[in-house]
Amino acid sequence: MELTDTHSHLYEDEFKEDRDEVIQRLKEKHVTQVYLPNIDNESIDKMLQLYRSDKQLFHIMMGLHPTSVKEDYKEMVDLIWGRLSEEEICAIGEIGIDLYWDKTYLKEQTEAFEIQVDWAVRQGYPIVIHTRKAFEETFHSLKKFDKNKLRGIFHCYSGSKEIAEEIFKIGDFSIGVGGVLTFKNAGLAQVVKEIPLEKIVLETDCPYLTPAPYRGQRNESSYVYYVAEKLAEIKGVSLEEIAEATTRNARNIFGRKPFL
Repeated sequence: MELTDTHSHLYEDEFKEDRDEVIQRLKEKHVTQVYLPNIDNESIDKMLQLYRSDKQLFHIMMGLHPTSVKEDYKEMVDLIWGRLSEEEICAIGEIGIDLYWDKTYLKEQTEAFEIQVDWAVRQGYPIVIHTRKAFEETFHSLKKFDKNKLRGIFHCYSGSKEIAEEIFKIGDFSIGVGGVLTFKNAGLAQVVKEIPLEKIVLETDCPYLTPAPYRGQRNESSYVYYVAEKLAEIKGVSLEEIAEATTRNARNIFGRKPFL
């Protein structure tokens, strides 16, 4: 059995003291592939260091996270663009629009998002999208691009079945499902039940959004196992079938080589 964590911030300082043990635990839970999204210019070196420690296990993305977008976003985007060629990346991410806490930089977030989507479209990369309280704004931006060239993941999905159906129409997208799926009152389980398995990938977003039975503690990539267990229960299939399907889905998204 092979599990894939399509969204892990394992390079962050929360794992500084015991990262080797965390990596050992994820291997014991059958996690064979871990995808690392970038946040901003300051996170790149930490991410690259982890990636270079095991290029068979880890895969990296490049992008500017929407909550890192400020007045200097053009400079930040240029800095990240300048580092795209340092290593073989698998996606542009995580990018998007986040209006949960603050709408001050909506214009800047939108422009940064569209610049980075354009990178992906022109170079053939998938995109990993962070959208929070901003589905309408995100859709508005994505509809400016050729849907036949858009592919990737809506990370940490929290929307309705109807929104998911809209996502699937605007490009070759899947939804990323993580610890929230195990929360009793989140309502995500009922939504995911109605979404085809071939449109779902697993993630942790560690160190955040820890699934039951460890909710409230630091999340880690090994806990994708518990998300897979919950998804198997919801879909009425075996854990092995979930592992096989979601790992295959991830490979289909990230495995296509860009045309550089």
